[in-house]
Amino acid sequence: MTERTAARPVTLFTGQWADLPFEEVCRLAADWGYDGLEIACWGDHFEVDKALADDSYVPRKLEMLRKYDLKVWTISNHLVGQAVCDHPIDERHQAILPARIWGDGEAEGVRRRAAEEMKDTARAAARLGVRTVVGFTGSSIWHLVAMFPPVTPGMVERGYEDFAERWNPILDVFDAEGVRFAHEVHPSEIAYDHHTTVRTLEAIGHRPAFGLNWDPSHMVWQDIDPVNFLLDFSDRIYHVDCKDTKVRTRDGRRGRLSSHLPWADLRRSWDFVSTGRGDVPWEDCFRALNAIGYDGPISIEWEDAGMDRLQGAPESLAYVRALNAITPPTTSFDAAFGGEG
Repeated sequence: MTERTAARPVTLFTGQWADLPFEEVCRLAADWGYDGLEIACWGDHFEVDKALADDSYVPRKLEMLRKYDLKVWTISNHLVGQAVCDHPIDERHQAILPARIWGDGEAEGVRRRAAEEMKDTARAAARLGVRTVVGFTGSSIWHLVAMFPPVTPGMVERGYEDFAERWNPILDVFDAEGVRFAHEVHPSEIAYDHHTTVRTLEAIGHRPAFGLNWDPSHMVWQDIDPVNFLLDFSDRIYHVDCKDTKVRTRDGRRGRLSSHLPWADLRRSWDFVSTGRGDVPWEDCFRALNAIGYDGPISIEWEDAGMDRLQGAPESLAYVRALNAITPPTTSFDAAFGGEG
């Protein structure tokens, strides 16, 4: 095994590895030198219903992590969280949801079962000793991003009201369990850029149970500055995912929306790439993380369709290890960024 660092822990998000048994992912991550895992709530990696129904389930997961000298700081339930607010609910959701959440596929029933599962995710996280759950929220208004027919302000406002009505009861359970939700700012979600993040936080009264998972890969292709995002929402950065994006839009054919082309198609305007091979300004990002005092895990979400993952995951780890060693500034955040200090 590679020697571990004492700096901010670096974890591997298991979502792109859920086709492998949990123990195999543990073995790979340990051999590469990861400090721990951000465990996905799908595949056999972490099953929320079993964690609550079987008293031996969580101890067995923890024992497996100890066997490979790995730790866990976060679990992630993007797939079920997506269904809480989404419209429409269709075959895309059936493909990613557990059968017990999909049920008969009636849309409102799917949303309600998904909401109950997210409450249970907070309870399961607490049993695991984890204090942060990463995930998606879904959105009843993402389909309104299209510019025609014109969207009225009231339609958009109802979308934020719908989000608050569905997520506040979920967040009540997070509060009761002492767990926080870190929403991944991402196209197709209620918060996908700077201004929608502001509106999302306002919709729930800035309650502390709801924060952000910072993943810059979804920002650079939208022309959102990931560094300023960290500074603007410094008190809400509850978790960090490292994933890179390569933007290719200067040939006169490729637009930002990628033309319905599949991942890794070279005609696309952007694609995810191994960390350090794309357009994310990583050094500035890590300096900003230092400046805001983020000391939580740095989780590598490896998702490069053009590279073998057995090569990409350790390569990304080495790159992030080097970034993680950047010396934090000696000045305070306020002094460095315009406050009184």
